[in-house]
Amino acid sequence: MRIKLDENLPVRLAGILSDLGHDVHTVPQENLSGKSDLEIWDAAQQDQRFLITQDLDFSNTRRFIPGTHFGVLLVRLHSPDRQSLIARITDLFRQEEIGRWGGCFVVVTDRKVRVVQKPV
Repeated sequence: MRIKLDENLPVRLAGILSDLGHDVHTVPQENLSGKSDLEIWDAAQQDQRFLITQDLDFSNTRRFIPGTHFGVLLVRLHSPDRQSLIARITDLFRQEEIGRWGGCFVVVTDRKVRVVQKPV
């Protein structure tokens, strides 16, 4: 999977996800730190990348309609410290069928994963 990690996630995740076979770019790596959400979104879409973020601005499924983009994973942990984020996202990518998430809006919490697919 082609992934873009938002700047609100540990950069160490890029290496972990790469080791799991994914093509990962980070917002800081692309000199997009501090840029607007729209610029981050446009960069992810231009590169055909699945965006992983904690930013609630990407949670509006009326604006980011499933099936009209390359996918979004919104991470919503109760205590989103660096270690918790790394552990939860790593487990997710090892255990879930993420290959089916292209074009979807996915929300992950401490205990649940919710996948919103494109409307039929």
